Amino acid sequence: MVARFKQLQSKTLFLPPPLLSVRSLSSSCAAPRIIDYNNIATDSQFRNAKIPRFGSPDAPTKGSRNGGRNKEVPRFRLSNGSKRGPRNLDSPDLELLPMQRGIKRRIREDYLGGVDDDGGVVNLDRGKVLRWYSETFRYCAVNLCLNEGKVFHANLIKIGIDPDSHLFVSLINFYAKCGALSFARRVLDEMPEKDVVSWTALISGFVAEGLGQEGVELFCEMRREGIRPNEFTLATVLRACSMVSGLEFGKQLHAEVVKGEAFTDVYVGSALVDLYAKCGEMEYADKVFFIMPEQNAVSWNVLLNGYAQLGDGHKLLILFCKMTESDMRFSNYTLSTVLKGCASSRSLWAGQVVHSMAIKIGSAFDDFISCGLVDMYSKCELANDALQVFKMIRDPDIVTWSTMISGLDQQGQKLQAVELFRLMMQSGLRPNQFSLSTVVSTATDLGDPHFCKSIHACIWKFHFESDLSVSNALITMYMKLGLVYDGLKVFSAMSQKDVVSWNALLSGYHDGESSDQGPMIFKKMLTEGLMPNQYTFISTLRSCTSQLNASFGKQVHAYLLKNNLCTDVHVGIALIDMYSKCRCLDDVELIFNRLSERDIFTWTVLIAGYAQTDNQGEKALGFFNRMHREGVKANEFTLASCLSACAGIASLINGQQLHSWAIKSGHFCDVYVASALVDMYGKCGCIDDAEMIFKSIETVDTVLWNTMICGHSKHGQNEKALQSFGAMLNKDVQPNGVSFIGVLSACSHMGLVEEGKKHFHLMSELYGIAPSVDHYACMVDILGRAGRFSELESFIQHMKIAPNTLIWETVLGACKIHGNVEMGEKAAQKLFEIDPDEDSSYIWLSNIYAAKGRWNDVSRIRALMSSRGVKKEPGCSWVEVDAKTHVFLSQDASHPRLTDIYQKLEDLHQRLQSIGYTPNTHYVLHNVPDAVKKENLFHHSERLALAFALVSNANGGRIRIFKNLRICGDCHEFMKGVSDITNKEIVIRDSNRFHHFHNGICSCKDYW
Repeated sequence: MVARFKQLQSKTLFLPPPLLSVRSLSSSCAAPRIIDYNNIATDSQFRNAKIPRFGSPDAPTKGSRNGGRNKEVPRFRLSNGSKRGPRNLDSPDLELLPMQRGIKRRIREDYLGGVDDDGGVVNLDRGKVLRWYSETFRYCAVNLCLNEGKVFHANLIKIGIDPDSHLFVSLINFYAKCGALSFARRVLDEMPEKDVVSWTALISGFVAEGLGQEGVELFCEMRREGIRPNEFTLATVLRACSMVSGLEFGKQLHAEVVKGEAFTDVYVGSALVDLYAKCGEMEYADKVFFIMPEQNAVSWNVLLNGYAQLGDGHKLLILFCKMTESDMRFSNYTLSTVLKGCASSRSLWAGQVVHSMAIKIGSAFDDFISCGLVDMYSKCELANDALQVFKMIRDPDIVTWSTMISGLDQQGQKLQAVELFRLMMQSGLRPNQFSLSTVVSTATDLGDPHFCKSIHACIWKFHFESDLSVSNALITMYMKLGLVYDGLKVFSAMSQKDVVSWNALLSGYHDGESSDQGPMIFKKMLTEGLMPNQYTFISTLRSCTSQLNASFGKQVHAYLLKNNLCTDVHVGIALIDMYSKCRCLDDVELIFNRLSERDIFTWTVLIAGYAQTDNQGEKALGFFNRMHREGVKANEFTLASCLSACAGIASLINGQQLHSWAIKSGHFCDVYVASALVDMYGKCGCIDDAEMIFKSIETVDTVLWNTMICGHSKHGQNEKALQSFGAMLNKDVQPNGVSFIGVLSACSHMGLVEEGKKHFHLMSELYGIAPSVDHYACMVDILGRAGRFSELESFIQHMKIAPNTLIWETVLGACKIHGNVEMGEKAAQKLFEIDPDEDSSYIWLSNIYAAKGRWNDVSRIRALMSSRGVKKEPGCSWVEVDAKTHVFLSQDASHPRLTDIYQKLEDLHQRLQSIGYTPNTHYVLHNVPDAVKKENLFHHSERLALAFALVSNANGGRIRIFKNLRICGDCHEFMKGVSDITNKEIVIRDSNRFHHFHNGICSCKDYW
């Protein structure tokens, strides 16, 4: 095909002469034999009557209906100076025009035998009169002179001559072409003998007005009367089927065509090709086309346009090559159709060949071709070339302007698109709905509310506020800007709404404070009888996801199952996301396994759902391995989710493997992957590796800075956390709420009360960030760790939000550190009211009592737990050895190397006692003898994990242990001692932070 196009470039091509326009016919063709307007228009008023010419003030202007392309036929001006439109069926009886008076005089002189004194007509030559009226009605039909023709019809009735079949057909054709279809039908009904020609004229009129269904019904009525169709009838009805996508009825007509041997007619064949093409049945269209005994330019164009409408540019170009090989002359319309195919297939080289053809035959500035060139270059991502073509057009119409604006918008040149729209307005061209919809989309992406509202004002100025597509674009614009109320006002003002309108409205209720309105809008849409589509369900499910409303989400799922709509992959993704966020993981896996198609996005949503769920990281990695086995290639979001899963379960080995995968696949520099890597290494205890990756990234955004700041804070490197925050500000990177959580956490771990207060106030006063519950919890932690309980109580009382579980848990933790029973009891009581099933509240209060020796209160709290069915979460620790995770419980007796573990622990205990270590039994919160307390401390899960790691000689010089609960004070001292006597670095991550033990010192400096 490439070679064929190269031949075409060097071949001289000729277009057939263009069809004469109505104006050229009126100037170059002789008038009908009888009608001579120079002779019959004797009245001076008619001779001086002004006939609008194109370009005159009375002529249709650019930007009028049809975009200025289809020039309207000049209309005669009436004696009162007003224009008479062809569609005004209710206009009153009018004064006889000068033209009509001249015609009547001509009738008297040339066609009538004479007149009496009262104007009565005598001695009629009936044949001449009928022929003259037939010619007159044909002329009125061509020029859409409805009212003038109605006067002539009245004159015909007045003189009392019965029309013959030819005149009946002329009358039907006249009324049909002028849009007076009810009059045309009445004329047909008055015919004494209806024939196929009269029926065809009426059917053609309905089809020409876009009433395809009525055309089909008229055809059926004709057949019921026993009249057989001819080729013109069949071609017209096939066109009607194309308009209403009546494929099944069209196939029946196809059978009648074959049966009646009408297939040899090129117009019938072209109509069949057009029917199948517009119904998307290109295989049938191809078969019909290539078995046609004769193909003309029209049939070629119909088939080409079918492939263009389907976006099959490759097949269209092959077909165009065949057309040129058949020596069929092509027109400007053909080239514009081929350009559509080049644009849809993004085939630049073919589009450039077509461009060269257009230049060679002198058609490069044709309206359709130039518009197609602009569209083709825009779709091929050559906006500058499209702009060059656009600038060469002398007088671009509104369609070309709209195409160019849309091309710049799609190429991301938003400001240039806005500037071009401004130039279009300055040129005096009236925008249409397409240009306005495009500029609304551009304004949305620019994100300037003031500019968006000015575009809205422009829409009101040109009275497009009632246009459906423009209103839908406005709703989408306001919703994306977060101006939900403004979008709702536009929606409420719409007189007509379609499913796109509802979807645009729903898009504003995905998340945020208004997300709870999404289900209500969905239900209202159903009550109004609209059938939702996939985008409706996706938006509704996203609202359920934001609200964690699994109940309504399941109702939507049931609706989908009932209507067999679950097969759509995008709806499936939304369901998986909703169920995973609502922690309904059994439903997630069930939906996923039922999907017929699973692309990378489906896998990513599934993996992300498990990665973000506690204790499901291993399953997320399992799905990643399954995805890899099925041949689906991971993208940057998949890798980031898997790295998040590794961080959640502290799986360093898997994280390192994914790191190498990211480097190999080229995703290492992606901001999401880089952030996930920094987070993974930080949460796996390798803060140095996290910092190394952070420093290797050229462009660091707020997310990466936050990850590094929070990482330093969690690892006890609080000075580095504050230094990183300062460096972030020096780089002019705007901090957000997460940034200040990291900073306040660092201040808490360092005991920097005043520094923490300063940052807390700067957050809102300097950066305009409203404190969230996490920020308040950090400040409570700062004051609580410092033991400033009176100040802490005052701070909680003056909080702008109601204290929740996190606030009171932080208070209770501070009371445990400082042994503040009174404040601890108050905090615990609040927690019992908010969440009576949370075990940590009971345990911490019990620990406070135990530390004070109040064993009766300890027993009371434990009895309260038992009565409420609350069970304590068992403490466990785990360590990775040889790419395998080993989990230990307190006093564990299930590990296969149990003997070696306890022997190692005994050895460590003896060595530590030799240098002065004594178990601190205050951390045993049971009223048992000291010997039992020491035994209990000896079997804590983190000690068992440490002993196993030492026995296995894991991780070289560094041991990483992870614990689900907070490490106790005695184990903290034990780890310090072991790091000293073994000369190993021990990293322990508990529920609160990281502890780096080395040479007998902890990174927390015993302030934890």
